[in-house]
Amino acid sequence: MSRPPLPPFTAETAAQKARLAEDAWNSRDPARVALAYTTDSLWRNRAEFPRGRTEIEAFLTRKWANEHEYRLIKEVWAFHANRIAVRFAYEWRNDAGQWFRSYGNENWEFDAEGLMAVRHASINDLAIAETDRKFHWPLGRRPDDHPGLSALGL
Repeated sequence: MSRPPLPPFTAETAAQKARLAEDAWNSRDPARVALAYTTDSLWRNRAEFPRGRTEIEAFLTRKWANEHEYRLIKEVWAFHANRIAVRFAYEWRNDAGQWFRSYGNENWEFDAEGLMAVRHASINDLAIAETDRKFHWPLGRRPDDHPGLSALGL
């Protein structure tokens, strides 16, 4: 299975890859998201270490059961050959109604077919007031005219 764009990445194809990842994560569909990873993909997400699509899908199912109204923006930071580094922010609320903005960085490594083989994510959560939210589009894909992280001052 091939997942274009394929490495080696250019500025344009790295941005496309990041946007495709953002769109998939904003779907909050664990099965759809898991298809972007190799069957034996290695992850580090905070202090969890899912391995392979089955564990990734289970991880995402747990994640989105607790992170309500999840909206994410990703931005390419750097790229080279088959690697892309992105920074991201997402907003969500917990069961008690507390809003958070989670900030982080991801380092991605892709196989020749464009599937992500390695993902390292470092993430920090900041409690915010609902009035401080910046991501207001309807759940799902971020509209093309919605500002990205840099334009939002994040």
